[in-house]
Amino acid sequence: MSKVRAAITGVGGYVPDYILTNQELETMVETSDEWITSRTGIKERRILKGENLGVSYMGAKAVQNMIAKTGIDPKEIDLIIFATITPDMPFPAAANLVAAEVGAVNAFSFDVGAACSGFIYALTTGAQFIESGAYKKVVVIGGDKMSAILDYTDRTTCIIFGDGAGCVLLEPTTEDVGIVDSIHKSDGTGAQFLHMKAGGSRIPATHESVDARQHFVYQEGSAVFKFAVTNMADFAAKIMDRNKLKADDIAWLAPHQANKRIIDATASRMGITEDKVMMNIERYGNTTGGTIPLLLWDYEKKLKKGDNLVIAAFGGGFTWGAIYVKWAYDSK
Repeated sequence: MSKVRAAITGVGGYVPDYILTNQELETMVETSDEWITSRTGIKERRILKGENLGVSYMGAKAVQNMIAKTGIDPKEIDLIIFATITPDMPFPAAANLVAAEVGAVNAFSFDVGAACSGFIYALTTGAQFIESGAYKKVVVIGGDKMSAILDYTDRTTCIIFGDGAGCVLLEPTTEDVGIVDSIHKSDGTGAQFLHMKAGGSRIPATHESVDARQHFVYQEGSAVFKFAVTNMADFAAKIMDRNKLKADDIAWLAPHQANKRIIDATASRMGITEDKVMMNIERYGNTTGGTIPLLLWDYEKKLKKGDNLVIAAFGGGFTWGAIYVKWAYDSK
């Protein structure tokens, strides 16, 4: 009997209409387009505007986009996993809200919180449900409304992040395609360098915590950069070694869009050229859980059945990992 794998059989995405450019940021904090572009590769990012719109709004839009393209019935969806660190509220899960919004009335759903690595963690988790034979249709979403937790007086963080969400549909296959291998790691000692101080059970929201501006992303950029460059590149190379893949075997690298220099270092470590690197950081910035599914959404029409993809990410926690995927379909 052939091994059952989880294949990506559809993708969807959504980014808000409002574009926050580097030029507009120049009017908000002490920075410049040249400084931002040279250090991050970012030119603009999308921001979700409107009353009572949380990350579930973007996640639902992405899933609806995928449903429209694949033609599946939402009632057929067995499971929805949402990788996000900016849920609409502490509970219920953003995935629950998405399931209700898209009509996935037969699905169970939950969130995964692993910051920028959240989508790859969720993708591997979803694949296990497919490979076990438990489910036939699993939707994995990655997305964040980072504008909700950014201090727009802090030029070290507000220039980096944007809002957006993407998703994939996983289905079983016995063909030589699908999610072949994955490796993941985490190291909680890195929490000191990238975190949000308040809003959880350790420091619940108070007037004092709000006044101290503790409900925003805190990052020590140089330390995070050093960890990210090393670990994301190492794991991308490691998954190639484990699967006996050479640079010529790789059709695409789909890297987390945190910083162009980190992406370049990962590609260099893998020995692949820039034309094989998926990149949209210049338009969306770092959407945290959303970067990788948004890459797949943007590049879907360029992907061919059998293409070897390496997906790699690094995030707060610290969390990191890589996945080897053989693309399952030719896009129309």
